[in-house]
Amino acid sequence: MIFLFAINPVSGGKAKTDWETGIQNHFANSPHRAELFYLDGKTDKITFPRKLNELKPDRVVAVGGDGTIKFVAEQLLGTGLPLGVLPAGSANGMARELGIPPDVEGSLNVLTNGVLKSTDLISVNDKICLHLADIGLNAQLVRHYQQNNLRGKLGYLRGVINVLQKRRLLRVDINRGEDCIPRAAFMIVLANARMYGTGAVINPDGDPFDGQFEVVIFRRLSFWEILKLFWLYKPFDPKKIEILPATSVTIETHRRAFFQIDGEYEGQVMKLKADIQPGALTLIVPGEA
Repeated sequence: MIFLFAINPVSGGKAKTDWETGIQNHFANSPHRAELFYLDGKTDKITFPRKLNELKPDRVVAVGGDGTIKFVAEQLLGTGLPLGVLPAGSANGMARELGIPPDVEGSLNVLTNGVLKSTDLISVNDKICLHLADIGLNAQLVRHYQQNNLRGKLGYLRGVINVLQKRRLLRVDINRGEDCIPRAAFMIVLANARMYGTGAVINPDGDPFDGQFEVVIFRRLSFWEILKLFWLYKPFDPKKIEILPATSVTIETHRRAFFQIDGEYEGQVMKLKADIQPGALTLIVPGEA
């Protein structure tokens, strides 16, 4: 088989030398072939599809964090090509969800010895979400984090404190078709999985293979609870959240709200339209997953 590795050189703020060396060593005595493609963040939407057409790989692998996985997945929709993941980013939430080992050799072994599994996506305002999308406090934190180019746990804590001082309650109407629910919340998450890339669990029963997603409503957020969730990565108190299963939902806000998908800030919105796309993407996962 031909494996095409899409490498994000700046994902996680670290060089990918160890990953590149690991890929080369892993395939040195293998019947399979590895091709490396470096993303530049500027021309990828043109050059990466061109590379796919020229090489015609059997499997494609995203080397980076959740943002890199999302970009590569978008290019593979409708092709039937399986997507593998090497968790080389600062946020590797999807890799954690799939049970992919964090080390180089362990994750490479999954690519050649793992199994193929059809995975759900969420279509949110005509964009795809593999993992988690949200409006409110976390999206505001993502915006602050990206605008100020913060790094590391200390940078994240600074971002949490800054955003916490500016937090505002959202008033929303949540329509799942059969009901319309008014709510007041600091944050609302559309969850195709269980946890954020940091490891903070916000949707304990989430499953990207079950044909549905969850609407997670954070009704209360104290300073300590935010630190526990976003900095210490502890599970949130289930008594202070509400979880609604859905296959389709429309969320309308009474004022513009910060919005993010899979760790990428998408601007401010007053309406979200989300639908599940069952089995839309084929992933390479560990055999025991």
